[in-house]
Amino acid sequence: MNKKKTHSFEFKLSCVKQMDEQYRSAKSLSKELGITYSLLDTWYRIFKHQGASGLLPRKGKRIFSPSFKLSVLRAIREERLSLKEARVRFDLSSDAHIINWQKRLDEFGPAGLEPQAKGRRPMTKKANQQIKRKVRKSNKPLSREEELLQENEYLRAENALLKKLQALAQEENKRKP
Repeated sequence: MNKKKTHSFEFKLSCVKQMDEQYRSAKSLSKELGITYSLLDTWYRIFKHQGASGLLPRKGKRIFSPSFKLSVLRAIREERLSLKEARVRFDLSSDAHIINWQKRLDEFGPAGLEPQAKGRRPMTKKANQQIKRKVRKSNKPLSREEELLQENEYLRAENALLKKLQALAQEENKRKP
């Protein structure tokens, strides 16, 4: 798994200060440090716009309101901001946020900017009804035919479960070369 490399606050600050104090370009410093030019340029823009606090690592996930998303997209269009300029001005962690918002706005309109549910969808009523067993209405003993139907239902469920378990085991064996 390829993890994203994170740089410490102190490292970012020292890079930005080197650029500021020594009038070094981001290109020359990036070659010296082995970091991409765009990353250094972004740190420098954030530092100029927000100060040293803008270089601190973020805590937790931020959720943006639809009105905020719309205001970012409107500012980009009206003021002809680049993605990088908008990202710095609105304190966003990635240009990808803006790109995704624009795609959703183009495809679904303002409703596309509403927060979307995460995870698996809940089961439909129809699917729930197929799983639930029928409830007996009386307490009188079952007839032989009813007992056999009940046992048949149980055995079918057990058989389906065993088939699923076997399929999962086979799939797991395929993954292990």
